[in-house]
Amino acid sequence: MNLTTLPPAIFVMGPTASGKTDLAVSLYKKLPIELISVDSALVYQDMDIGTAKPSAEVLAQAPHALIDIIPPTEVYSAAHFRSDTLKLMADITARGKIPLLVGGTMLYFKALEEGLSQLPEADPAIRQQIEQEASELGWPAMHAKLALVDAESAARLQPNDVQRIERALEVYRITGQSMTALHQANSGDALPYRLLKIALVPSDRKVLHARIAIRFEQMLADGFVNEVKALVSQYPALTSDSTSMRCVGYRQALEYLAGEYDEAELHDRGIFATRQLAKRQLTWLRSMQGLQQVDCLDPHMQENVFNTVAAFIKEPMIKGLS
Repeated sequence: MNLTTLPPAIFVMGPTASGKTDLAVSLYKKLPIELISVDSALVYQDMDIGTAKPSAEVLAQAPHALIDIIPPTEVYSAAHFRSDTLKLMADITARGKIPLLVGGTMLYFKALEEGLSQLPEADPAIRQQIEQEASELGWPAMHAKLALVDAESAARLQPNDVQRIERALEVYRITGQSMTALHQANSGDALPYRLLKIALVPSDRKVLHARIAIRFEQMLADGFVNEVKALVSQYPALTSDSTSMRCVGYRQALEYLAGEYDEAELHDRGIFATRQLAKRQLTWLRSMQGLQQVDCLDPHMQENVFNTVAAFIKEPMIKGLS
């Protein structure tokens, strides 16, 4: 494959609260690009505050594809994302523009770039066996078992991430291979674009943590709990096990509304869960190849990225410049 003949595309990746949306909007206003969201939470309608969804005003200025596309009772997979995004990218390229994909769902970026692995269907008998073991040993012990057979998957998962631990163990017991190995042996359907992959990484993790705390506190002030109340009322089928309710903050809000803890603990648990998400996102980024890392805390970050992107896509294409 001759990379020089492929159309260009840009990835902007990073942990939560790293400034991805502001950067993407800034680039949209200056460059011949169109934006595609890479976020497994932003696909859901009526989930605005807790997902830090760009405001209607921002989206009017800089439209993002793949935001607000399904109700929170439905499921959106990496396969759905890849299929939808390939079509969007082809349309954007056909219009003479460049697709810029921005978000923090690293699995989606990986699936898009590398293709999808052929994972086995669920096996109810094996799943029941795993759940029985977990009831006796606890999920942290099952997480430790996973680490013995699939260290990379275990490193990305928290010991209480029941669904993903169960799936990774199930895949191993069905196939005799780790989920990591199967992902690496993907379909071979590589992305037919010349990529610039920018990773926003903080030079000081403590500053990112402070940003996360401030943002979650602002969500609470903006009515996040009332948003979750409205979701439960509008969509009675929603439970803490619904895929959408596994988005960071939503499960904690549901547990708070169920009386499991008070508002102070909701505050602490929400911030902790968001920090853990950022940690997992950074772990993903460390495992990805060919990234241009940028310090998201650098006050000149947007200017530096603009220069990098402009050089990548060739300056004569820049909007409004001679």
